[in-house]
Amino acid sequence: MLVVPVGGGGLVAGCAIAAKDINPEIEIVGVETVMYPSMHAGVFGDTDRLTGGVSIADGISVKSPGARTLPVVEDLVSRIDLVREEEIETAIHLFAEIEKQVVEGAGATGLGAILANPKAYAGRRVALIVSGGNIDMRLLSSVLMRGLVRTGRLLRLGVQISDLPGNLARVTELIARLGGNIVEVEHERWYRDVPVRMAQIEILVEVRNSGDGHSLAEGLADAGFPARVLGTEYTPG
Repeated sequence: MLVVPVGGGGLVAGCAIAAKDINPEIEIVGVETVMYPSMHAGVFGDTDRLTGGVSIADGISVKSPGARTLPVVEDLVSRIDLVREEEIETAIHLFAEIEKQVVEGAGATGLGAILANPKAYAGRRVALIVSGGNIDMRLLSSVLMRGLVRTGRLLRLGVQISDLPGNLARVTELIARLGGNIVEVEHERWYRDVPVRMAQIEILVEVRNSGDGHSLAEGLADAGFPARVLGTEYTPG
C-alpha cells in the first residue's frame, strides 16, 4: 500500500501510474484534509464537503482537482482518506520526535491518516510519501509545544495554598520530588473566588510521561494542597 498526499492530484497520479506499472497489486491511497477534500468530492461527487479555511496543510489546500489528474485517480486510486487538523499536527510532532524529520503539514497527512484510522492499514506493508519540509519555524515550534500539551507532558497545575511564609516553597519542593520540572509560576492573591487568607498558584510543569501530571496533582492533594489539572479536581483523602 502506498499512501500519498493529494492536492491537485499530480503527485498521487504520477505515483499511481509508476507504482502500478511495477506492481499491479499495490493499493494506492490518497489523503486530503477535511477542510479541502476537492479530489474526494471530484471522485465521489460530494461537493457539499467543500468547506475551505486556513489549514496547516496549505500545500494541498486546493479547491478543485486537476482536470487531467482526476481520471487517473478515479482509475488507479483505491480510496481517498480525509484527515483533520489535529491529526496532521500529531503527525508533524511524531515525525520530529521519533524520526527526527522536519515535515510540513501536507507531507504529514499520510501518517495522519494512519493515526486517524489504524485498522484500515493494519496488517499491510505501508509506504508513505513525505512530500516536503517547508514549514515555518514559528509554526513548527507551536505544533511541538501543542503536542507536548496534547500528550499531557506539558500541563498547568492550579493549586490553592494558605497564604503563609514557606508554603510556596513546600509546593515547589514537592513537585520536584514527584518528578515534575517547573517551567513557570504565577502567584495570585487577588482572585475574587479565592478566600482572603489563601493564594492561588498556577504552575506550568513538564513531566516525563502522559498521566504523570495527575500523579503530581494527587501527590499535592495527599500533602494537603488541593490541586487541579485540566479541570480535574484533586482534594486530600
